[in-house]
Amino acid sequence: MTPFRDARIADAFAVPLAAPDDFAGWRGQARRLLMADVPPDRVTWHMPGEGGGDLFASGRRLPVPRADAPQPRVPRAFLDLAAKAALHRDEGRFALLYRLLWRLQQRPGLMEDEADADVRQLHRLTRTVRRDMHKMRAFVRFRQIGSGEDERYIAWFEPEHHILRANAEFFVNRFAGMRWAILTPQGSLHWDGAVLSEGPPASRADAPAQDAAEELWRRYYGSIFNPARLKVGAMLKEMPRRYWKNLPEAALIPELIAGAQAREAAMVDQGGTMFGEERPGSLPEIAQAIMACRRCPIGCNGTRAVPGEGQSDPARFGGLIIVGEQPGDSEEEQGRPFVGPAGRLLRAHLEDAGLDLSRAWLTNAVKHFKFVPKPMRGGGKRRLHQNPTAKEIDICRWWLEGERALLRPRLVLALGASAARSLLGKTVSVQQVRGQPMPLDDGSELWITTHPSYLLRLNDGPRAQEEGRFAGDLRAVAARLAELAG
Repeated sequence: MTPFRDARIADAFAVPLAAPDDFAGWRGQARRLLMADVPPDRVTWHMPGEGGGDLFASGRRLPVPRADAPQPRVPRAFLDLAAKAALHRDEGRFALLYRLLWRLQQRPGLMEDEADADVRQLHRLTRTVRRDMHKMRAFVRFRQIGSGEDERYIAWFEPEHHILRANAEFFVNRFAGMRWAILTPQGSLHWDGAVLSEGPPASRADAPAQDAAEELWRRYYGSIFNPARLKVGAMLKEMPRRYWKNLPEAALIPELIAGAQAREAAMVDQGGTMFGEERPGSLPEIAQAIMACRRCPIGCNGTRAVPGEGQSDPARFGGLIIVGEQPGDSEEEQGRPFVGPAGRLLRAHLEDAGLDLSRAWLTNAVKHFKFVPKPMRGGGKRRLHQNPTAKEIDICRWWLEGERALLRPRLVLALGASAARSLLGKTVSVQQVRGQPMPLDDGSELWITTHPSYLLRLNDGPRAQEEGRFAGDLRAVAARLAELAG
């Protein structure tokens, strides 16, 4: 087989499909063409509502394969990807699939070649379709019409690709007890509680504009919106503006974004006012008080608090406080910060950077270990790390401020986003602010870099690159600390 025109095949063939998402039809015709040894460049695929075509292609009957023609062989992975890619709006999608199918007969391992242009295109189409299907499942909003026996729910949605039928099973299973219809410009689905049927394309005017549930959506969204975790770019990526017009809660977004900073500041203040008492006057007293702190859910989870440790003698203190996120499994067991795998990696890099740990103070933004138990094969459970919430960090910030007030550091090194929040009172992007000084209210400088546990989660190549950046950050901290010490 060759992908080029075969002199034995005189004509090109125009193959009609029943619908833009007719993957089953394509599969049957592709099998026949392949067994008849018709190369990809002799085939054009035609779908209703889509333009294009081959002036040299004929609509005559497809050739009949020889009786002894071998059956095509394709890996399961190709079929799974092809079924999704067939739903893309790209007019060349079926030609791409047949070309790949043809090539797979000569190269069974082709799908493993991630550098191949056709394979890359197949993955790109599949990713886009999967994303569109996910968005439809997330952003369809039903509006109620009628009541009692006449009660029905209607939704309007504008899919980017031909995903309506492919998503039907999800909505039938999810809303099996409702009578509903999903209207789109491509067609419509109607579920009467027992039978799913298809209808013609619809317009937005065919769907109700609003119902009494709109206010419930808005209140729900307003209640789960967390200003401390607001990242506008990430939010728009997850909830693109093109979907907003169908989402009742989207009307709140501009107002919530505008007020996020004020709400976040109020959350930080609320954390401090929970204490309502004088801070302990020494580091040992802070350590003792932390053990009894139950002001947040982490403090009540039964784990042992891990206070800071290090050089507290003003004559020997080198002016450096290092702040991590929270104690891990090993730290909680031993009652000391940075004694687990991440701590060992940190200590090695500190030594390489020339930072004398015997003259520094090690502590965490959150003093207790937050985890979820996970059953292990063979019995028992592991404690898996969980990130603290912004509120938990803000509450525990009171203890960190006490440590800073007593130690009066020249420089504070925050490891990761949670540590940075505990010092700034707001969430920042570590990658955007790392490696540069930031002034703090007490006159010290804040430097931010990644947490060493992040490095441990990376594969070899990315880890080597990120460890290089981490080492560079620590060398910059060492140089700046020397400058500040005069």
